[in-house]
Amino acid sequence: MLNKTLNIAASPHITRGISIVDIMRNVVWALLPVTAFAVYAFGLGALMLLITTTFSAVLTEHVLCRINRKESTVSDWSAVITGLLLGLTLPPGLPLWMAFVGGVISIALGKFAFGGLGYNAFNPALVGRAVLQAAFPAAMTTWHPAFLSDRFSAFPAATFTLPFMEPATDGLTGATPLTVLSLATDGFTGATPLAAFKFERITTETADLALGLISGSTGETCAILIILGGIYLIARNMMNWRIPVSILSTVFVLSGIFYLTDNPIYPSPFFMLFSGGLMLGALFMATDTVGSPITPAGAWLYGVIIGLLVVVIRLWGGLPEGVMYAILLGNALSPHIDNLIRPRVYGTTTRENSHASKAFIRTIRQQPENAPGDGQHRVDLRPDHRTDLSGHTVTDSPAQGRSAGESDFQGHSGNDHKKDISD
Repeated sequence: MLNKTLNIAASPHITRGISIVDIMRNVVWALLPVTAFAVYAFGLGALMLLITTTFSAVLTEHVLCRINRKESTVSDWSAVITGLLLGLTLPPGLPLWMAFVGGVISIALGKFAFGGLGYNAFNPALVGRAVLQAAFPAAMTTWHPAFLSDRFSAFPAATFTLPFMEPATDGLTGATPLTVLSLATDGFTGATPLAAFKFERITTETADLALGLISGSTGETCAILIILGGIYLIARNMMNWRIPVSILSTVFVLSGIFYLTDNPIYPSPFFMLFSGGLMLGALFMATDTVGSPITPAGAWLYGVIIGLLVVVIRLWGGLPEGVMYAILLGNALSPHIDNLIRPRVYGTTTRENSHASKAFIRTIRQQPENAPGDGQHRVDLRPDHRTDLSGHTVTDSPAQGRSAGESDFQGHSGNDHKKDISD
């Protein structure tokens, strides 16, 4: 006598795959080594900054969910990623009240203003940083030295500045980065390498850039740890590897061409790769599945555009760094790239394919915010709605066994029933 349970379900018979929460949690794990190194390099100031931005993002998400009479979504880790990424892009000595404002703006303006999770057109963390850059340019270009001897016993002078008060400065402004060389500060190897090269034509050793033995934004210094985090997500099939590869390859090739053309004026391609926020942006921000294209060809084109913009802004722009603006512009172009490079639906004519592929793109572009991914983990986050390939909207009632956030593209089966079989 054998007692077995036979699962009877409607097609498609595909496994569920990885949930949104799993992806988000793994992104946080991938960022933990970078976060730990940031605290080690900059001390208590960086720790308080990261705590403030993460707390601000989570609190804002919870409050806005309550205001809109929705269930709080803080448990999906998306707000944690937004706050953590924002903190990693900010100067470690930034006043905490500015960091708090940045977290609020990232969630409220960068996410909820577009409709919430899965609807944001731009990377929310970069939206918050862009607003801070425009509102507080002096504070956002003041860099605190790394590896100070008292970094675990004292805070930067500007950390606890009261709102709208002029912060005390014990750091170095981006306008004259090389004045730090005369200060002989313990453990300090220079201001931001990009600013030093752009304004004074002083280069930094590639090994120092890769190992994080430099000053800069909180989480952009150690390129090796950032790369290891990206490799972890790629190995888990949670990141579209084409995007960072195309960005980094474009920057390397273009900067290499200019470097060979006029060596004294243009930096080496390795300097361009490992300096600034390129690694963090290419691996953890440009790969945001909501703001990036959905097709392989579109991902390559998207990465090339971002890489091209990074090189143009760095070499000829007024600012030493251009990763933030390049990614935001890439996010804006992403829907147009999807319309330009559309997948052909099997069995359709050219005209039918145009309508069907547009419906397909509209459906699978609803994805988890801030989670790097490849098309296998894309889901429609609107509860009880989906679009078929002909462009019609299909509504699923709870009685049909489909919960909020599930979609046929996620691989969930339909009505599941169990039947006991006894021999």
